[in-house]
Formats: sequence, C-alpha cells, structure tokens
Amino acid sequence: MPKTQYRVYVVELSKRVFTENARFRAANPQFNGVLQCLYVGMTSKSPKERFEQHKTGFINKKGHKLSSSIVQKYGMYLRPSLYNHIDPMNTRTEALKMEEILALELRRKRYAVWYN
Repeated sequence: MPKTQYRVYVVELSKRVFTENARFRAANPQFNGVLQCLYVGMTSKSPKERFEQHKTGFINKKGHKLSSSIVQKYGMYLRPSLYNHIDPMNTRTEALKMEEILALELRRKRYAVWYN
C-alpha cells in the first residue's frame, strides 16, 4: 500500500470575507486591502480534490463536516504559485506545522490569511 503523503495548499478567497466575517478580520489586523484574502490548509488528497470537498460542504461517513465554511462561502480558486514549491510531507504533524509556517509567512507579506 502506498504511503500517505500530505500537502499544503492555498485557496484565494473573495475579499468579501474581510468585510463580512468579523473573526477573519480580527485575525488579520495587518491587512491593508491591497493583496488577496487566502485560506491555507493541508490534506492527504490532491489540493484540487480537497478544494472541491470544501466547496460542496463534504460530510464524512460518520456525519462530521470536513469542509471550512469560509472556503465553502468565499473560496474562488486554488493558488498553486503560493504552495507548489513545498514538497509533500510524510506525516500529518509535519503538514500541520508547514500549514502554520506558510500562513504566517503570507500574513507577514500582508495577505489576509485564515488557517486552522
């Protein structure tokens, strides 16, 4: 059986998320409105498949919602130029750490970013 690999991915969000979602706005005081609003996540699936799960409100067999409501409502498309340089990781722990590193790096560049 092939070993599971994890990837980070970035979704561009509509800028409406900044005006309509107080939690998103509060998490991004550095945002000046020039760059985009983004969601950073990690997955064991392909980024495209994971994005589709977000957009359709994917619920697993146990009845747990596995999609971000922010991506479901405001997600527009994947931004591979912001994550393709990051190699797949072998553990979920590594991927979660990389998700945070990438999200904070993008915030430092003055994007507005949501991550878990």
